[in-house]
Amino acid sequence: MTCECSNLVVWVKTFEKYRPILLAAGVLGVYGRTQREGDVVHLVAQRLTDPSPYLGSVSDRDAAFPLPHGRGGEFHHGTPRPDPRGLPKEPRPRDIVDPYLHLDVKRG
Repeated sequence: MTCECSNLVVWVKTFEKYRPILLAAGVLGVYGRTQREGDVVHLVAQRLTDPSPYLGSVSDRDAAFPLPHGRGGEFHHGTPRPDPRGLPKEPRPRDIVDPYLHLDVKRG
């Protein structure tokens, strides 16, 4: 059994800047960067908003509530794939120069 977990990371500087929103909001809007470590996804907050005033109109809407997404939107569209920036890099072929020609000599 696997468990996908996620964490919201709010650094001290961001917390102090958005303290009133963090302490009073019924719902948080978070803008930031996503990081993935194994099965754990971290959202590192860069900006926080209070979308609470919009909650009252959700039940009155005829259409779906719009969810903005950008980079990191792969989580919005189903099973997340690993971020290719976090995968090990493929080794690149290199030309190796052996000035003594030891590589081509078979010993036996």
